[in-house]
Amino acid sequence: MGMLDLAKKRLQKMREEEWDSLMEEVCSICSKHDIAIPNMDEDYVIGKSKRKRFEVSYLHHFRVEVFYVVIDLELQELNSRFDVVTSDLLLGMASLRPVDSFANFDKNKIMKLAKYYPSEFDENKLRELDFQLDSFIVYAQKCDSKFLNLKGIKDLARVMVETKVDQTWTHVYLLVKLTLIIPVDTASVERAFSSMKYIKNDLRNRMD
Repeated sequence: MGMLDLAKKRLQKMREEEWDSLMEEVCSICSKHDIAIPNMDEDYVIGKSKRKRFEVSYLHHFRVEVFYVVIDLELQELNSRFDVVTSDLLLGMASLRPVDSFANFDKNKIMKLAKYYPSEFDENKLRELDFQLDSFIVYAQKCDSKFLNLKGIKDLARVMVETKVDQTWTHVYLLVKLTLIIPVDTASVERAFSSMKYIKNDLRNRMD
């Protein structure tokens, strides 16, 4: 989730503060390679035809119709793909990860994750899960060294079975298994970062 927030803030900062620096970089590259740079105050023209003029300047076209539009599309995609439900799922999964002796353990976020599975966790089972989590985290952090240095939830599930604690804390183990099959499109975050490079390249190409 930290990477998701970073992607959004980075895109928003780029939209609000980095147009001028981007234009300086683009103009520098164009000058270096003898690429003609249009007068930004003139009317926008498609190709070489003087008839295809628009009632907007080149500056408006490149900044509003290209730069802003691409960034807004990326922000819209991130917001639509990572809605409240998806965010809760990701935060719940992160809270169960055993990395660094469960450094990110957060029972409230884990309980919120469980509530998205009403067929597996009714009201009574949620109460039992709440109690089991309290005991499990103490055991995993302080009573059994096999839970140290685990890399992910898959390793956690394996060790729970090997040590037979899956039979002791059945609801915790069930939730761990469920997190292994949650479909999450984390590639959207990676695309957000790559889109920043695309925005710059697209603007350069349109000025070529």
